[in-house]
Amino acid sequence: MTNDDISSNAPMTNAQSGALVLSFVLRHSFVICLACATMSSFADPPPSAKEILASVRMMESRQQIDLQGQLRQNDVIIPFRLVQNGPLIRYSFTSPDEVLQLRLGENSSRLDLVSEGETEKFPASKLDQRIRGTNVTYEDLSFKFLYWPTARVLGEEKVRTRNCWKLQLRAPSHESQYSNVLLWVDKASGALMRMEGYDWNAQLTKRFEVVSAQKIEGRWFLKQMRVEEFEPGTSRVQARTYLEIKR
Repeated sequence: MTNDDISSNAPMTNAQSGALVLSFVLRHSFVICLACATMSSFADPPPSAKEILASVRMMESRQQIDLQGQLRQNDVIIPFRLVQNGPLIRYSFTSPDEVLQLRLGENSSRLDLVSEGETEKFPASKLDQRIRGTNVTYEDLSFKFLYWPTARVLGEEKVRTRNCWKLQLRAPSHESQYSNVLLWVDKASGALMRMEGYDWNAQLTKRFEVVSAQKIEGRWFLKQMRVEEFEPGTSRVQARTYLEIKR
């Protein structure tokens, strides 16, 4: 098995997008391995937000992975296993055991709890809860923002030397912890480069960003994603969690 790391300044392919988030989140979540397929470069005139999001969802639902990873916040390390078979993604935690299953559909996503082979829809009232005390929530793993109907392209912007489309997505209801989300999508590959979530007072509350990726057996996967939580009304980071893939 080969394992070649790349820095955040190296050109990134669609395979390096992943699981942003954890699920953004994480995969939104957040969401953590990167697709191997390459999406065609967008031509002028610019695509609509609907077209960009449809392409991102399509790529996200084509993964075939089985990897070990961890959430790391300060000295606390929380291991997990990530298994994806196309549109079906499972996150398995231990001590205590907890299995979350995310299904990526054409028009929506669904997060379930799995126990003894039975699946039960994850309670909407608990989506804003933190996972094992980190600043990653269950909603971040659900990728629901990729399905929000109100979205627009704000323009173009560079992220880590990459030319990206910048999108704004507005929440359809107050069920989300975020009132709106900003996404940066690589123009050449369709990779999700960054996500920012804003609360209902229009204050930046969380930022997800891919820091590095790694090549395993000829395929690109997420190596490290940084999740920053901001003090309300300021640019001060009050908590920082890293989602890391350990193979």
